[in-house]
Amino acid sequence: MSLPLPTPSPTRRAALGLAASAVMLLAGCAVTALPGQSLSVPANARFAVLPLNNATDVPRVERRAQAITVSLLQQKGLREVVVYPHKPADNPLQAESAVTSAQALAWAKQQGARYALSGTVTEWRYKTGVDSEPAVGITLQVTDVPTGEVVWSASGGRSGWGYQALAAVGQSQIEALLRGIRVTAAAAKPVAKP
Repeated sequence: MSLPLPTPSPTRRAALGLAASAVMLLAGCAVTALPGQSLSVPANARFAVLPLNNATDVPRVERRAQAITVSLLQQKGLREVVVYPHKPADNPLQAESAVTSAQALAWAKQQGARYALSGTVTEWRYKTGVDSEPAVGITLQVTDVPTGEVVWSASGGRSGWGYQALAAVGQSQIEALLRGIRVTAAAAKPVAKP
């Protein structure tokens, strides 16, 4: 003989409904790790954006993330953003030759860059399943070019709702990470006295 289950009170049902709604809202939220300290960069500092690494199985996704990153850095007020040039292969089916971090930093130094941004795209896809939610994961780091020291880094992942575009979720994630970089007023050049 089984005992009947007690019927939950209206207050308990409301609390359970509220908890279920909170879980559903959190399912579409981002998980972002930001640095403990922000990096202050003068608006006139030359800032190089190096090739991002692609740790996904999606071809050329690093270029999408790089283009979004360059745009967001310029929107933050950086005036001199230089981008590492991509050399297209003669054969579109042939993979591009990989650039080492030493080669990329040497290029940034040749450009007179003060800072260089690099990173890795760890996820950039629509999840499989009924809703096909967009999911993005990325790490970014800034190197002080003259010293070669990493002065800032951040990483995070974000998933969106099934109706959201993958590029929009990627942009939101990169924008959240770049909040750790503060662009300050450009230093005034000294005026020569006659």
